[in-house]
Order: sequence, then structure tokens, then C-alpha cells
Amino acid sequence: MAKIADLKALTDDQLSSELGSLKREQFNLRFQAATNQLEKPSRVRVVRRTIAQIKTLQTQRSSAESKA
Repeated sequence: MAKIADLKALTDDQLSSELGSLKREQFNLRFQAATNQLEKPSRVRVVRRTIAQIKTLQTQRSSAESKA
């Protein structure tokens, strides 16, 4: 799981690409769960939380830009 400090160090483009890859992974994990082939069920939770953290960072950055 990525630490929030690691995510804060990334640029906006890097965050967007990381978000895209996590969403693809989340999609694959949902398919694995539906077919009962999921090896690590805890990974679903980790991916979901990391996606939320990235979206929160993006929102904070965009609101900071609009205020400036």
C-alpha cells in the first residue's frame, strides 16, 4: 500500500497514471472475485483506499490552485 507521503510527492500526471492503473487493477480484482479466483481478498480494500487517497489529493490540489 502506498503511503500518503509517497503519493503527495508525485506530480499531477503521475497521480493520474497511478489512478488509471489502480482502476484497471480494481476491475481485474472484481472479475477474480466474481469467479472465485481471488488470491488476496485484502488487496481489494487496499486498492480502493489508495484510489480514494489519490482522488482526495487531486481535489485538494485543484482547490488550492483555484484559491491561488
